[in-house]
This record gives sequence, C-alpha cells and structure tokens, in this order.
Amino acid sequence: MTALPQGSAPGSTADDTAEAAVAPDITEVAAAAETADAETAVERAASETPAGPGTTDTDTETDPDTDADAYAPTDAAPDATPDGDESSTADAPTDTTAEPAAPEVSEAAAELAAQRKLRARIEQRKAEKEAPIEAGAKLSGPAADLLAAVRAVESGEKSGAAFFAGPPPAPRKPAPTPVAAAPVRPRAPEPARTPTTSAEALASVRDVLTRGGAPEALAAQVTGALGEQAADVLGADPWQLLAVPGVRPEQADGFARALLGAECRPDDERRGAALVGWILEQAALAGHTALAADEVRKSLAARSVPDPDTAVQQAIAEGVVLVFQDGVPQGAEEPEVPDSGEEDAPAEPVEVLLGLDRYALAEESLADGLARLLNSPVRDDGSVWPEGGELVRAVAGSGLVAHTGGEAARAESAAVVTAAAAAGLRAAGAAHTADGRRRLAELTGPLAAFTVAGLLSGAGPGRDADGALALDVLVVQDAPQLDVETAAMLVESLPDGCRLVLSGDPGVLGSAGAGRVFADVLAARVCPVVASRLPDPGPVGELVSGVGIGELNQVEAPGREVVIVPVRDAGEAVHRSVQLLADSIPRAIGIPAEQTQVITVGHGGSAGTRALNAALKQRLNPGPGRFGGFDPADRVAYAPAPGRTETGTVVGADAEGLRLDCAGTPVLVPKERVESALRHGWALTAHQATGMRWPAVVVVLPRDAAQGLNRAWVYTAFSRAERHLSVVHGVDQALPRAVAEVLPAPRTTRLAPLLKGLLMTAE
Repeated sequence: MTALPQGSAPGSTADDTAEAAVAPDITEVAAAAETADAETAVERAASETPAGPGTTDTDTETDPDTDADAYAPTDAAPDATPDGDESSTADAPTDTTAEPAAPEVSEAAAELAAQRKLRARIEQRKAEKEAPIEAGAKLSGPAADLLAAVRAVESGEKSGAAFFAGPPPAPRKPAPTPVAAAPVRPRAPEPARTPTTSAEALASVRDVLTRGGAPEALAAQVTGALGEQAADVLGADPWQLLAVPGVRPEQADGFARALLGAECRPDDERRGAALVGWILEQAALAGHTALAADEVRKSLAARSVPDPDTAVQQAIAEGVVLVFQDGVPQGAEEPEVPDSGEEDAPAEPVEVLLGLDRYALAEESLADGLARLLNSPVRDDGSVWPEGGELVRAVAGSGLVAHTGGEAARAESAAVVTAAAAAGLRAAGAAHTADGRRRLAELTGPLAAFTVAGLLSGAGPGRDADGALALDVLVVQDAPQLDVETAAMLVESLPDGCRLVLSGDPGVLGSAGAGRVFADVLAARVCPVVASRLPDPGPVGELVSGVGIGELNQVEAPGREVVIVPVRDAGEAVHRSVQLLADSIPRAIGIPAEQTQVITVGHGGSAGTRALNAALKQRLNPGPGRFGGFDPADRVAYAPAPGRTETGTVVGADAEGLRLDCAGTPVLVPKERVESALRHGWALTAHQATGMRWPAVVVVLPRDAAQGLNRAWVYTAFSRAERHLSVVHGVDQALPRAVAEVLPAPRTTRLAPLLKGLLMTAE
C-alpha cells in the first residue's frame, strides 16, 4: 500500500526522524498502564514513541508486525485488532457443513443503529426542553379548535356567544377497566442503515489524496469522517486529514506539504487547530474526557508548533474545543467569608481544561440524568419491599446507589433485582459481557438479566411512550466498564422515579471508552455508597484481596488452587503456558482445556497473544486456516463493538462470512469484518477478559512485560479465575513492585464536579 508522506514539521529542514527524538507528550504515552481496550487506535498512537530494547506490544503499544511508515486504516473494533498477516475470508472456500444463514444484519450493526437512533432522540428531547414552547403547538382535533376559539374571543375577532350555538358535547366514554399488564416482549433490533457516498464524491477525494501523495484507499474513510464535501474540505485545510482514525501528525504534515507547497508553514493556524483536536482525540483513547490546557500546549510544542498559546486560542475560537474551569459551578453562590481585617491570601489558580464537544455533551447529559434520578421521588406505587440487607434498604429509599465489592458481591446486587420484583416493581439487571449476563441470570432468572448493550439496542424489557425503559429498578453490574457516552445513553433511557444501582469492583481495569463513570460517582459522594463485606472465597480470592490493597501474599493452596511456574525467558513462558493449558491443568486439576483461559499483557511481543495463540492452535487445533486464517473448532475472540469481547468457537464459513458459536448463541461475522474484528482466543489480554470468568486461568508474565504491569492489571488478570490460577512468572521483583507501588494512570474527567455542582445548585 502506498505510504502517506512522512517528514518533519512544515517548513523545517530537519530529517524525518527529528520528531521521533522529541520527548513523548501526554497523548503519545496516553497513560499506558490504564489504557482502555481500544487497541487498534491506541497502538497507532503509541507507535509514534520509539520502543526501547526488550519492550513488548502491550495493550497500548504498537503492533511490531505493522510498518510504522505505512497507514492501513481499519474500522477494527478495539478488542480484536487482527494480525497483519492474516488473509481475508473473501477467497475462503464455502464450508458445506455451515449452518443456515443468519439474519442479514449483524448484532453489532443493529446495536449501533439503535444507539444512533436513541442518541438522536436524546438530543432532540434536550433541544425541545431548551427551546421556547408555543402554547398549543402540539394540539389537534377538537382541542385545537377550542384553543383557536379562545384566541378568537380574546382578540375580539368573534363574540363569545357565537360558540355556544352548536350541539351539546357527546357524553364522555367511561374509562376502561384496568387489566393486568401483559409481559412486554423485547423489541427486535432495527436494521442498520449504511450511509451512501456518491461515486462523484469518492472520485473527488481520490483525486485530492493522489495529489497529496496519500493512498487512494483512504477515500472511503475520509468521506466517512468529513462527509460528501470531503474533497473541498481537504483542499481548503489539508490537516483535516487528521480526522481520519489512525492518521498521524507527520503524515498530515507531509500531505499538506504536497498540496500547499511553499505555503505550508509550521505556524499555520489550520495546522494548530487540527493538532489540538487530534491531541484530545488521542487523550480520549486513554480514557480522558478533557485535558489540562498546559498539557495541550506542551504536546503542541512537541509537535513543532511555534506558538502553542495562539494555536489553543485559535482552536477555541473556531469551536474545535470547549473550555472548562474547575471552580465554583455556574449559578452557585460563593460562600461568604467574614472579614478578618487581614490582607486576603492569593487565590488558588483555577485549572483550565479543554475538551471535545462529544464528551462534554455526554458528561453533562450524564450528570443531569443522575441528578434527575436523585431528585425524583422514587416510584413505589405502595409497594412493600421484603426484608433485606444494607444494599436493599438503601435502594428502597434512594434513586441512585453505588455498590462496591468483588465477585462474591454480585450476589448482593442481584438480590436487589429479586427483592424489587417481589415488591411488585419492574426490575432488571445488566452486565458488561454475555458471560456476566449468564452469571447474573443464575441469580435473578434469565428474564431479568441483560447486557448493557442489549438494553440499549432494544433487547430489554421494552419502552414506554416517551422512549424510556419500562423499569422501576435497574441494577448495573460491572459498572467500572461504563464509559461516559454509554452511561449517558443508559441514564437518559431511564424514566423519572426509577432507581439505579451502579455495582462493581473498583480495583479492576477501567472502561474501554473515555471517562471513569463509576469512580466519579464514588468520588462525588452524592448518593448512598454500600461497600460489600463478602470476601471472595478460596485461595484465589484471598490472593486477589491482598492485591487489591497492594500486597502480594503467599496463600495456602492445599488443592493446588494457586500455582507459580517460574520461567527464564519468553520462549519458555510460551512452552509452559501451552503445557499447562493442554496437559497439566486437565490432568492434575480436572479442568478441561476448553474451560481454561490464558491471559497475557499484550498482543505483540515474544509471549503476547499472537505468539501464544499460534502455539496453542498448533497444539490444540492444527490446521491451515482455510477460512481467513481460521479453522472449524478454533477458539476465537470477537469484538462486535468497541470495548466488548465475546469468546466462542468457529463453526464454519459461507458466502456471508464466518459463523461462530458463542456460548450456545449463533453469531455471524460478515466476511468484510473478519479481518478487523476477530482474533484467535485461547489467549486474551486482561482488558479483553474484563467482565468474564473461567474455572481456570493461566496468567503469563514474560520478562519483557514488566513495564506494562500495574496493580489494576494484576488484580484484573488474577480475579478472572474461579477455581484455579497458574502464574507463569518471569518478571522477578517487578510483580510485587507493580502490586505495591504502580497505580493506574489517572484519567482527567469532569463528571464528579458536575454532579456536585448540580446538587449544590438544587439545594
């Protein structure tokens, strides 16, 4: 594929490697220890920082199999970036044993369409609330006629007596006798509509890309990001190419230099504004919803922007970014301070934050929704809650409750669903993954358990006339996995008076998308917080509990529940991992290989998921990979949407794509998405494994993975095991050091102060 032009900043005579020598800025490093699972985009961002010797391709690092100078755009879902050498399924032979054809539209496409529709309805409702209301604008029929008559009399156009000469009104029909509500059937997901792009628009974009030295294959991605007028947009501002996911600043600089020639300068206002937006997009991949203005200026300086202050001001003036201040909320009165007669102390500086409008809208919408639930009277209808624990009592009296605890605590939040149902309320629970829904259903019953994505896509308890979910109580498990945009859509879907319980383990890795919703709700202290006292059972639970407080303790494991396997190098780590999964654990522990999961730090490296999956496939299911690199019975990890991973096995393939069995549910992966959304799944990263559990887990820690470890990663990886945990240990003292000292990098968000400000104003 033709590479995008590389080079130094416009107008500079430095070599192409000059920028690589600049110290990495905040968006390049992107808080690697706490990265979201958006692996494709994060790997591209991290690829700009040269890897040192001995580094591995962690969840935030670049794919070593990818040419750093070439751009291969993809719509890859973050949990399943494909290996670069896997072939497409377009040429795969048809499997004669394939199952009957699945629906034409995949679950992921239907879900995305439903979310777009819901998002549009949310924005429309907000606009309607803010817009002036014309009296009687929505009336029709006799009501509209009556309003017109009243206005005619008030204006003097007609006499009031003129309206009393008609026949008497018909008697009102008696109200129907109330009947028991029939169970609401889940709505079927609506088919996704693929946006159409005219051939003329694509041809124009290809022409501009060719003139700028960029590959024509980018045309579809450019029009998707910039619209039908993409060619005109790029012609007027070549740096708008940065709006295409995966394009890096030096590539956009080379493109602009080819189009503008001598007019291309490093201080071009268009360049500065585009770089500000790109910096904030990269920060969002690391979980931030905003960045300190000083951090943005430092990052601009590292990108050879001569005047970062002017660039920031230009981006603000053009509406590329929004400005926020962490001070007294707008509308709140400052507290009065008595005059002491002494000179006032200098005021503490107020931190100025910059953010993109999409995340600002999501955080403000979420804060409004949570405040609405807190301030609305909870819906009881005279219901009497059964006796329950502390959490049930808290939920009975509050519209929003936070609940913290480990795996054992899931039973407590599930008990809220059954208690609410016993009180006659409409109650449901939701989890992050299909595996989490399965475990929730074992406690609440299958009719009350969903995934968050399922609720948003329509596979839930139904909706009322206003589009809100027909629920009185909703319990969300795996709450740390809620990103701000998903959480905003979910809360906007809840009716007034509904109770919301956010339940989860604060020690696990954060969400794949931007935001830290659960942590911000806990930090804001605006609702009851119930901490579970149920410890996770067994030696594995004891080990994980210690990791959660920063201690890596030796635990008694009489039944070999915890086994440490020391290794010297990555090659031995791969060999021992295959031996454990295929032989030792089934023979000594009695857990078959199908119920054992390997977890490692990253996809690349000598003991990453690629190397491990290749070795495990060779041992467990050797084959030529005749279906786009996959064979029947291969274990796979499928990412139907960013931040979500489903595990399953390959059943077969046909003209429509690859067919999977995901825990008994048939799934069709369209052939055009196989390369971008599917990986082999014997080995996963900890980010992919979040929200799932297995009877046995093998955690692989090769020596070159030491730099990717932190307490949250170790806690998440170890806690995926139910009965047995094997640790292939090759990092020496880096493991206890990571548990004791290395915390996940903090995320910059605005939800906590927004919540505090809203409730302060309400009081």
